[in-house]
Amino acid sequence: MTLLKQVRKDFPILQQRIHGKPLIYFDAAATTQKPKQVIDAITNFYSHQYGTVHRGVYRLAAGATDAYNEVREKVALFINAPSHEQIVFTRGTTDSINLVAQSYGRLLRPGDEILITEMEHHSNFVPWQLLAKERGLILKVAPINEKAEIDLEAFSALLTPATKLVSIAHIANSTGTLNPIETITEMAQGVGAKVLIDAAQSAAHLPIDVAALDVDFLAFSSHKAYGPTGVGILYGKKELLEMMPPIQGGGDMIERVSIDGTTFQEPPLKFEAGTPSIAQVIGFGAAIDYIQGLGLERIAAWEGELLAVMTKKLEAFPGMRIIGTSEKKGPIVSFVIEGVHHLDLATLLDLEGIAIRSGHHCAQPLLERFSLTGTNRVSFSPFNTLEEIDVFMDALKGCLEQLGSRTNL
Repeated sequence: MTLLKQVRKDFPILQQRIHGKPLIYFDAAATTQKPKQVIDAITNFYSHQYGTVHRGVYRLAAGATDAYNEVREKVALFINAPSHEQIVFTRGTTDSINLVAQSYGRLLRPGDEILITEMEHHSNFVPWQLLAKERGLILKVAPINEKAEIDLEAFSALLTPATKLVSIAHIANSTGTLNPIETITEMAQGVGAKVLIDAAQSAAHLPIDVAALDVDFLAFSSHKAYGPTGVGILYGKKELLEMMPPIQGGGDMIERVSIDGTTFQEPPLKFEAGTPSIAQVIGFGAAIDYIQGLGLERIAAWEGELLAVMTKKLEAFPGMRIIGTSEKKGPIVSFVIEGVHHLDLATLLDLEGIAIRSGHHCAQPLLERFSLTGTNRVSFSPFNTLEEIDVFMDALKGCLEQLGSRTNL
């Protein structure tokens, strides 16, 4: 396949051997590996272009500022935001969601309601618990069904005129469930609620159009989209960002400081106090270029094929239970096997050079829904192959023989 030939050579880490075996990386949902284009962009910036941003008029500083600002424009185009002024740089998805909780949350009053779901990552759970306790809000949690899909009837019943914010994952990190964002947004808007989308698991895997989705906020991370760690994105509608107060004070977010008080920059700068992660933002710009060069439609099609093949093979495996069986999924599959502890299996697979995630995936409420403490999770990148799936299945059988599982192999 042309896409594979193009992609695999771009990732230096794939040349490694783990325990003497070729690396098979099946953990993109935790973090993505970095193509050499991103690595080179960061190295080049530090080697030839480094300067601080928004502060100096000398050549290096001005050039760094231009490069930094260009990435903001790239992000806006990447998600079809109306303006780059609606793109706030943060430290990651967690930081973006917390920014909304701590800033927009100050505009909420006791008795106001926030609605989330059982499938949320802890980063889209705990900030709202903290905010609800602090401000006397009511946090509601919509249930999911046996397929790990949102129960839309129950979700609708939980919406009231007091619902001020709905915060939900685009793709569930623990199961891969792809949520019907258009439907959810329409339902939320019907009661006047704002909508925040956690796009950490979707930004690198399918096209996102915030204008078409008509969501109020959208958050995602660079490191899950082939970019560096330490950079996140918060998109917000212009009128909301303008009314939201800053939550951190310091350099660059101010307009004027005096003994009597301070005035602030307009968004997005009023939310970006201090020296930002400049080189990492530059690297993220290279990651966006890389993703767009491959094409998100092509990425989604190939990862969808990988998911379908892996799912079919796992379903035929003795003692297998797949957690999350929605017909619409991102490139993630979680499973448990009768008589096998998820940590034991992941440890043995590592000895075969295979990297998967095991544990609760920062989604304990969802696992409690299925009476589990952890699962094994496979998640795909565009450089993964069908041959790697075959190697994985052979290794899985060998691991279970070592563990002496109660399955009929």
